[in-house]
Amino acid sequence: MKPKILTILGARPQFVKAAVLSRIIQKNNLLDEIIVHTGQHYDANMSEVFFEEMEILKPKYFLNINGLNHGAMTGQMMEKIEEIMVLEKPDVVVVYGDTNSTLAGALAAKKLGVKLVHIEAGLRSFNMAMPEEINRILTDRISDLLLCPTETAIENLQKEGFAHFDNQIVKTGDIMLDAVQYYSKTSQEKATRYKSLNLEKGKFVLATIHRQENTDDLNNLKAIFEGLDEINRTQTVILPLHPRTKKILENNHLQYKIKIIDPVGYFDMLELLKNCSMVVTDSGGLQKEAFFNQKPVIIARSETEWVELVENGFAKIVATNKIEMLQAFEFFKNREINFDKPLYGSEVGEKIHEEIFKLFC
Repeated sequence: MKPKILTILGARPQFVKAAVLSRIIQKNNLLDEIIVHTGQHYDANMSEVFFEEMEILKPKYFLNINGLNHGAMTGQMMEKIEEIMVLEKPDVVVVYGDTNSTLAGALAAKKLGVKLVHIEAGLRSFNMAMPEEINRILTDRISDLLLCPTETAIENLQKEGFAHFDNQIVKTGDIMLDAVQYYSKTSQEKATRYKSLNLEKGKFVLATIHRQENTDDLNNLKAIFEGLDEINRTQTVILPLHPRTKKILENNHLQYKIKIIDPVGYFDMLELLKNCSMVVTDSGGLQKEAFFNQKPVIIARSETEWVELVENGFAKIVATNKIEMLQAFEFFKNREINFDKPLYGSEVGEKIHEEIFKLFC
């Protein structure tokens, strides 16, 4: 009988990453995988078509837990995941990243004595006001196998004393690289909205703003949008914006000339990334995806988990400082950048599969 993996997912980016590993699991046929979707970030885009087009194994379980505060959400997820684990009896639980779903899956696994694998281990923002930072620290501490995307992530764990804990730490690279490379081959034909935007290649800036410290603080939000408005005078700024943030702008009578659109699916986002000149974002994942698509990044946060992007000149941190945002835009605007530096590995999914399978050898 093949070892059984229970994969816990809760947000669309986690599904995209997990699809890489799921394809490899099915190809090698050495492991069985069951996917649990907590429903944490469920949206209309994650329909059956989403799973078919992304070639993702459909979840066996959908928990539909969302719209709650952190404690209630994590607690309900733990309860349901524990029930599934008792029923399915997995040999290992796999979690990704830093969501409440990640922490709930990790805690349930550890309470039941099941081996725990954390993909994207060791990342740190050193900002304890971020819920994601708490989730990733706690998940790392109780994981049996920590699969790190970068050398910096390994160093973070070493500084926290993980050499004295009962675990394995392995540098695999970043699995999102595999996903971008795979889906980029078909994104042009599968994108449904990009062409209708009538954007000129290399002549627009892609922006995303979603973090709570930016969207819920009116001063931060105004500073970011004023900076984007200034950039828009030189290059069109296109911003897929969550309806909640859009409502905040409307309720406070804040109007800007940038091109605000509804959120887009993964293939459209890839096309926006491939064709923009640069990216302004407070998203950790999009920082890397910009790099994978050879685009510089202006980071609208006070810190980043992906410090190697800043250290190697591919990104600049500006927080909510309008002047620094404009300076970064001018810096990157006409600059030729060599993106050939291999910061995040290669064939990452295969390495992760190999490390998980070793647990049973």
